[in-house]
Amino acid sequence: MSGRPVKRSLTLRGHRTSVSLEEPFWRAFREIADAQGKPINKLAAEIDAKRGMEMGLASAIRVFVLEWFRDR
Repeated sequence: MSGRPVKRSLTLRGHRTSVSLEEPFWRAFREIADAQGKPINKLAAEIDAKRGMEMGLASAIRVFVLEWFRDR
């Protein structure tokens, strides 16, 4: 498994954007979305709305994934 980020497109509030995450983070992010019964785009939009301007979306998703699994 490569540790290189994989770029994928997401739609946030009607706008397309690209996010680069390592494959394990993509898998974990999808797992969380499924567990919450949400499409991955909706969960990404929620994370995007809560992040500060000093943090990029990819970093915000990584932190969200880490915190979600830590809380379990």
